[in-house]
Amino acid sequence: MPHRPIVGHRTQLVQLEQDLAQDNLAHAYLFSGPPHVGKTTVVHRFARQILTSGLEEERRADVLRQMERLVHPDLLALDALWIEKKQEDWEVIARSSNIDQQHRAKKGHKTDTISIDDVRAIGERLHATGALAHRVCIISNVERMQLPAVSAFLKTLEEPLPGRVFLLTSSEPASLSQTVLSRVRQVRFGRVGNAEMQSLLSGESEENRSFLLHCAQGAPGRVVRLMEDAELLRAERLAHAQAAAFWGADTLHARLMTLAPLASRGAESDRLLFHLGLALRILPAYRPAQEHAFTQLVTDVQTNAYRPIVIQRFAAEVGGR
Repeated sequence: MPHRPIVGHRTQLVQLEQDLAQDNLAHAYLFSGPPHVGKTTVVHRFARQILTSGLEEERRADVLRQMERLVHPDLLALDALWIEKKQEDWEVIARSSNIDQQHRAKKGHKTDTISIDDVRAIGERLHATGALAHRVCIISNVERMQLPAVSAFLKTLEEPLPGRVFLLTSSEPASLSQTVLSRVRQVRFGRVGNAEMQSLLSGESEENRSFLLHCAQGAPGRVVRLMEDAELLRAERLAHAQAAAFWGADTLHARLMTLAPLASRGAESDRLLFHLGLALRILPAYRPAQEHAFTQLVTDVQTNAYRPIVIQRFAAEVGGR
């Protein structure tokens, strides 16, 4: 449970502090909003506040140390999942998850979905004897739950055990069932303004500040990741340059060459698509035809459409400027 700086979201923080101070904790919270805006950071902060509330300083410090290592018995976390093709090291998974996932390895799980077995593993931990007044269970990206897992999880939400608090996150709350939504207290997160994110950028040059904020699009977590990962930052700069070159290209051949990474699925393709959209927004003049073509491109590459044909059509359509 890393101690990341919280940027923005003051209204949400105040509400959560009031819930705790007024002994008005819900048995389940849903923290929803765009990726990397700070949902998980706030969840971890709230979990620390819940589990250490009312403790004397020495015991509080001990609980926080255990929580940081995800070894405290009253903190359950399900984030990274064991997936067969990834062949994840268990130590890597243990950095964000402490729910037993041996069942996933035995069955050879191949997708990043939360199964009914995962929910059952959580249930076993929930019924164990605790050391504190509360037990907190964090489930990241709860939209990953398969239908059987949702059904099993609903039973837990409908008949909550005393002192148990679920902290759920989702970047796609619209995909969750109304039954689930009706049984949680929702905490909604939006994008953070550039002025608020300046606190993350102390010591950076003006050029770097501008580029990091451009990439972040209101998501503080994106800024932190880029500042911590020089290789990722270089990849973003390359994609940014490719996108600018595409919209400035005068020939179909030049546009097609720039779009080459889109031919395959993966991080490089997603990154270029993201920067193509950002670059389109800041073109000198509004170009509805190009915007329509780009929207169609995004739709097509998210399906099983034959990518080379999709790319050729897009490159040709945006050529008539």
